[in-house]
Amino acid sequence: MFGKILIANRGEIACRVIRTARKLGVRTVAVYSDADARSLHVEMADEAVHIGPSPVGESYLRGDKIVAAALASGAQAVHPGYGFLSENPDFVDQVTAAGLVFIGPSAASIRAMGLKDAAKRLMEKAGVPVVPGYHGEAQEIVLLASKAREIGYPVLIKARAGGGGKGMRRVEHPDDFSEALSSARREAKAAFGDDRVLVEKYVEKPRHIEVQVFGDNFGNAVHLYERDCSAQRRHQKVIEEAAAPGMTPALRKAMTEAAVKAAKAISYSGAGTIEFIVDASQGLKADRFWFMEMNTRLQVEHPVTEMVTGTDLVEWQLRVAAGEKLPRTQQEIELVGHAFEARIYAEDAAKGFLPATGTLHHLKFPDAAPEGATMRIETGVRAGDTISPYYDPMIAKLVVHAKDRAAALTALRKALAETEVAGSTVNTAFLWALAGNADFAAGDVDTGLIGRHQEALVAVPSPGDETIAAAALAVTDAGVPATATDPWSALSGYAHFHTLARRTRLRYGDETILARVSPRPDGRFQVALEVPHDAVNAHDLRTMPPAALWPGHVTVFEGAIGYTFAVPDPLAKADEAGAGSGSLRAPMPGLVKLVRAAAGDAVSKGQPLLILEAMKMEHTIAAPQDGIIAEIAAEGAQVSDGTVLVRFAEDSPA
Repeated sequence: MFGKILIANRGEIACRVIRTARKLGVRTVAVYSDADARSLHVEMADEAVHIGPSPVGESYLRGDKIVAAALASGAQAVHPGYGFLSENPDFVDQVTAAGLVFIGPSAASIRAMGLKDAAKRLMEKAGVPVVPGYHGEAQEIVLLASKAREIGYPVLIKARAGGGGKGMRRVEHPDDFSEALSSARREAKAAFGDDRVLVEKYVEKPRHIEVQVFGDNFGNAVHLYERDCSAQRRHQKVIEEAAAPGMTPALRKAMTEAAVKAAKAISYSGAGTIEFIVDASQGLKADRFWFMEMNTRLQVEHPVTEMVTGTDLVEWQLRVAAGEKLPRTQQEIELVGHAFEARIYAEDAAKGFLPATGTLHHLKFPDAAPEGATMRIETGVRAGDTISPYYDPMIAKLVVHAKDRAAALTALRKALAETEVAGSTVNTAFLWALAGNADFAAGDVDTGLIGRHQEALVAVPSPGDETIAAAALAVTDAGVPATATDPWSALSGYAHFHTLARRTRLRYGDETILARVSPRPDGRFQVALEVPHDAVNAHDLRTMPPAALWPGHVTVFEGAIGYTFAVPDPLAKADEAGAGSGSLRAPMPGLVKLVRAAAGDAVSKGQPLLILEAMKMEHTIAAPQDGIIAEIAAEGAQVSDGTVLVRFAEDSPA
């Protein structure tokens, strides 16, 4: 076994690798950018090396700096985690050329599977079923459009490099092909440095089911059963589970055999995932699945496989890379129970899952696993950490395991309801709603499920009077036990000649709420809310929902929903008259990738005006109203959150 390894990654996966390394007595070296100088993975590692500025192109994607850090620290091997350089064969060559061990597959294996078109041609030769489509080298738009017509609409344009839904567009009609292709190419170029694509038949009711495979350097390869990753938004996974609901013995046998065959076809060593698309329109059948791609690394969702098989896949990675054989044979790997993983992201589900930034002023996970279940919280952040625009906005992975799917799903919802995050917009309410969706609960899952139910899944009811009362109580510190030793000062709400009331002002969305908190003789408090709210009596504080105060705000937690109220500073100047009116501001930091209008243009509400690239994805910014553009941001401009992108002429129609 290695004595010391360097982890060429950050955040949650770096922390995950460190935990297993500690268990095995292996010392760890972290690398970090400017933005991560005080991050959790740096704190956890035995050593840490600074590798550059915050942008990934100047730090985590600099293979030369990472190799230099490994050599300087005396590390014997490099663990790539997932993302960044984990599937870059040139980086593998750099590592091995330096006399270090890459904890993963060979550069040849990664190259064989790194480009989707070449991988599919290879799988066809190996006898693995592939989706009908065009996987050739030619990229002329006329040819691609012609192939799309031959395949038959709807089709799916996919970047041939990378993954995560980036550079992927569904096209329903030939007239939309050119625009979709241009958009997919731009996004693929930004994310992977490669704008080449392939075109495939779009499966009408697709299930995304993948098989975890593992190989060693002695020619052995096994599978660790399947995971279902069909619950997706924007082609990115949200909730994953193992085993796949409705899986039949015939399909499992065919799929796992095909996965092992694929791994052996490239002499695969280490952890890998064979992803399949399954046509579920007539149930799960052994002749209705096709190879999509192979991820030549550890997957984000690997914990669900670990839960149902009782394995530590990171330990397997280290042992295989150190020259050992696979820890178990195929016959020794059993599938037990059911597991779910929910990805908790800083994102606004109601705004098309727009990534969010902010400081995690309050972060609390469940104190214990729900009854009848086991639980893991995989995270790389702590309370007080910042979600920056430089990296993926995932906060944590909440993983539960129970005896069967129903019990695991109940545990997942309970754990989500006990998770509290304040300081950034998060998706916990959406995840909780998805886990409670009738189709999802029944196992009737496909990649279109979220899209079909999105309006209901992202809807959040307005806060009730008791929620507002809880916010007012938290802001005024009402009910907080007195610490004074003077008995008069310690009396709650005492005043000599009149009842003492505390007034506060809250803002929720566009609504301003005035509240007056008055103590009662029995130790409780009455909160009077101005119209349109009625006066309410607050219950004993012990029955009120939990709340978290953070600068200028208070968040009240009602199950998985966090209601955040702004608390205006009464001493601060009033907002500028008309601030924000007549203008369109950037919803997040990013790069103005494409401008589709000019000053002087008359535009209609909903008309696309520009494309903002943020976190390696494109976001269309549309006109919020009819009007005439007075000013618009320039292409190539780097903007921060709140920057005015478009200003409308004052005489624009309201």
